[in-house]
Amino acid sequence: MPAPRLGLDVFSLRSQGFSAFDHLDFAARHGIEVVHFSEPRLLGGLDGAHLQRVRARAGELGIQLEIGMLSICPGSSIFDPSAGTPEAQLIRTIDAAVAAGSPIVRCVVGRFVDRVDRTTGGGIAARIAEAVDVLKSVRSRTLDAGLKIAVENHAGDMQARELVQLIEAAGPDYVGACIDAGNALWAMEDPHLTLATLAPYVLTSHIRDSAVRRTSTGAEVAWTRMGEGNVRIEEYLRTFVERCPDAPVTLEVIVLPAPRPLPFRDPSFWEGYRTTPAWEFQRFLDLVDTSSPVPLPSGEVAAAAELAHVEASLQWTKDFFRRTA
Repeated sequence: MPAPRLGLDVFSLRSQGFSAFDHLDFAARHGIEVVHFSEPRLLGGLDGAHLQRVRARAGELGIQLEIGMLSICPGSSIFDPSAGTPEAQLIRTIDAAVAAGSPIVRCVVGRFVDRVDRTTGGGIAARIAEAVDVLKSVRSRTLDAGLKIAVENHAGDMQARELVQLIEAAGPDYVGACIDAGNALWAMEDPHLTLATLAPYVLTSHIRDSAVRRTSTGAEVAWTRMGEGNVRIEEYLRTFVERCPDAPVTLEVIVLPAPRPLPFRDPSFWEGYRTTPAWEFQRFLDLVDTSSPVPLPSGEVAAAAELAHVEASLQWTKDFFRRTA
């Protein structure tokens, strides 16, 4: 299996106080070929002169830049209206992507918290429709810039089939997916199914390992270092490289202080998930019930631990691809 381009979403290092240039130097030291700035704050802003300096330094180091933003959906609980309309924010990021030499703009729709984006104001179908309207409004701008917009399955907002609906409604000629392996589990979805569904649309990736287990109320999910979960991440990587050969394997390493509960035995939890096909939910159950038990992370994650998680995950991933070359 040929080794893919290795990337890092620098959100993984959010507690380090790094500048954009620090991120690039870290990447160069660790053999990272794609540096993914998923939010403007991680890049140090979208000023044109600053972006030119960052691009020049990345070029010196042989690093490809990718940049992004958060929500483009005005009805989402995560959307920030203080930064302008969703159209204005997206256009600003498209222009920044051109300046930085990024081939994509990553963005999101919503998030899992209290399932509010799936249960209120028309639910996730309404959020998808709002996002599609925003995307269509910048279609010409995106195509003229020679870019594509990579919408993420973010923090449990959309299941894979729903993200496909969004991409197809907006137009796959300029919209694709930023596939996130860990977020799939927050959406009560087997990440292998997520990959099979989204593979034709993948532009870039966020990859991390996870652990799942049964609880008395349903299940719970924790994100782990690469190689320390129980969701068959090796199989996921092999399939990803085979099905998405042009996309980088970009790690987003997040180890949270507590697992995310998925209390699906509580009927009220299904508000927001009533359109989930039974066979898809069964895939999730099968994953949970056949996964080998592993310890789930717990406790606060200090900056030093965050850095150690990233470095260990990068090393594990490089070793994995060396073994399978």
